[in-house]
Amino acid sequence: MADSTELDYAPSYLAAAITAALVFLLYCLTLAPSTAMWDTSEYISAAYVLGLPHPPGNPLFVLLGRTFAILPLGGLSVAVKINLMTALASAVSAAMWFLIAERVLVNWLPERWQRITGGALAALMGATAFTVWNQSVVSEKVYTVSALGLAIISWLTVRWSDDPDGEKADRTLVLIAYLLGLGYANHMMGFLAGPAVVLAVLVRRPNTILRWKLVTVCVAVLLLGMTPFLTQPIRSAHFPPINEGEPTTWKAFWDNFVRVQYAPPDITNRQTTFGAQLGMYWLYFQWQWLRDPAGLFAWVQRGLAALFMLLGLAGAWVHWKRDRRSFWYFGMFMFTVTLMLIFKLNFKYGHSQALELGESVPREVRDRDYFFLVSFAAWGVWSALGLVWVWEGIAELFGTQRVKLGKQLLEIPTRRSWIFASWILVIAFIPIFGNWRAASRAGQTDTRDFAHDLLDSVEPYGVLVTAGDNDTFPLWYAQEVEGIRKDVLVLCTSLLNTDWYIRQMIRRPVYEYDAAKGPAIYRGRSWPKPTGSAIHLRLSEADSLPEYLEIRTPQLFTKDKISATIEGPQYLERASIVVLRIIKDDYPARPLFFSRTTGDYPRTLGLNSYLMMHGLARKLMPEKPEPAAGLLLTSEGWLDMNASIRLWNEDFLGPAAVIKRGLWVDRASVGIPYMYVATALNLSQVLAAQGDTAQALALNATARRLATATGLEQIFAPRGGGDKP
Repeated sequence: MADSTELDYAPSYLAAAITAALVFLLYCLTLAPSTAMWDTSEYISAAYVLGLPHPPGNPLFVLLGRTFAILPLGGLSVAVKINLMTALASAVSAAMWFLIAERVLVNWLPERWQRITGGALAALMGATAFTVWNQSVVSEKVYTVSALGLAIISWLTVRWSDDPDGEKADRTLVLIAYLLGLGYANHMMGFLAGPAVVLAVLVRRPNTILRWKLVTVCVAVLLLGMTPFLTQPIRSAHFPPINEGEPTTWKAFWDNFVRVQYAPPDITNRQTTFGAQLGMYWLYFQWQWLRDPAGLFAWVQRGLAALFMLLGLAGAWVHWKRDRRSFWYFGMFMFTVTLMLIFKLNFKYGHSQALELGESVPREVRDRDYFFLVSFAAWGVWSALGLVWVWEGIAELFGTQRVKLGKQLLEIPTRRSWIFASWILVIAFIPIFGNWRAASRAGQTDTRDFAHDLLDSVEPYGVLVTAGDNDTFPLWYAQEVEGIRKDVLVLCTSLLNTDWYIRQMIRRPVYEYDAAKGPAIYRGRSWPKPTGSAIHLRLSEADSLPEYLEIRTPQLFTKDKISATIEGPQYLERASIVVLRIIKDDYPARPLFFSRTTGDYPRTLGLNSYLMMHGLARKLMPEKPEPAAGLLLTSEGWLDMNASIRLWNEDFLGPAAVIKRGLWVDRASVGIPYMYVATALNLSQVLAAQGDTAQALALNATARRLATATGLEQIFAPRGGGDKP
């Protein structure tokens, strides 16, 4: 095995930069122009307002995101600029994987063009793996920034391993320690390179751990890297619009830092078997090379997954044989971001895993493939090494030559043989074609448009009660980033159970309603601007609210003509206490709406018979509705037909956006577009009953197109010999 320090080797930084530029171009072509489901809206909004997203608050991401948000980039929107930051992070990561693969090939291939080809293959396969690509074109998570830090650390450690006694070796270790701390300030994932760095040091220069001055400096700069966390109590004390955890006290800061809110179960208390957890990873690994949401090419997907798994394992073996000094780091790194991470995360069954088991097994609320983004990107390195090994084997069939590599005399294929065998490299291009449609977010505005539609379903100065992430975060984005309907007070029940969120809602100012930008149905009427908070509590009173009230027997709740029975036994959580207080103290001065995403939640408060469907929301009525002009009782409850049909025809943007997108990849969030399908069908049935056949048929056709775009065609499956849903 040749010693790379004896070779005439200089990293191909220019080639790596060109590769990164091409990857960045690919990401720009498929970049999201707006927000998306899950945490995207939260992170974009928090970065824009310099706020605090959910614990641990990801201060590095917020600072970087704020910087990109205010860059003067030719009139680009805030969302596009922050999404470009994510794309740039992944593109630079691809350059690091390029350099690592090229470095391993130094001890193997004598010609630079061969090594550059290997590096390009690693970057290509890693960058176009589904999860890497899909997460790189929108700021849904902070993991692409984490991946950048880990990729840079990996490259620095591989270079350090070449010359651990060199004059720059100690400075390199100090820089690595700083990047580890800085990575933690983005996300805990930033520490994942730590075990591999330690192993590389123990193997390549074990006496390092005895050099207490160097170790002390490394620990100090690691802590220095975490200092972005110190911005949190400072910014939190200014009460930005998004201030999750409100870490203005030491206890609140520490709880945020260690993620008390998301405390995982004890690692010895396995949420399911390790075999099932490996099965989850294997499912996500299959997605990387051909994402097939509809399951039309399952056998092809499995075959490609097996191919890339074998290429990667072959690459790992070749790496071990050809360049053991860098393998100590990279092998341990791959172990950490796969098997060790799978064990540590201790997930339940994946949302899309083993569907035949149904709800008989505990499941995650969504698919968690993004946690393994780094492993999929880094797998590109080993897959490239394996592919080069196969390429070399085929090329040998066309003729070989003897060359000197370091002190070794090797029998390798001729240049002509390499060229004749290069057809095998087409394998590396499979993911870019197999994943383009599913990974691309180009033109995707459905999440932003859903937020627009839901907010416009609420009358001016209304209170809107939501349930969780996917029906709340997009509203934050719409209000804080694009300034859409800031007059609406959004109350998320899952957050109302915390003390900091209630304080945040009490402090929130009442914003002016802009009638010119609002729906036409609200024009021509007077909408008095409320004063003060909808929550009539002082901060101290809010802090003293109980976490829950035990309701053992039915309790009567009254407000004017509203008489609601809260059934027992049940535990009435703090969120429900606040909602009932708002109705008691502030309604009907402010109209109150429940997002239809809250499901049966109003029923637990005994309010179902007082609700009227109003677009994508349900409006609380001051008394039980009765049939009247435009007010109809349907299979889904009372419907304000006039308001809903006008909102659908004149204001809603979501249906067209969902149909345009044409492929709803994330099954866990399909409930959002389903609301449009259900609304269109409901309106269609009412119109048909009223004799408006033309409009009923048009809405039914729209519902079918929506169902096709979101994989909900089963709604229209024939039942009882009929064709109607």
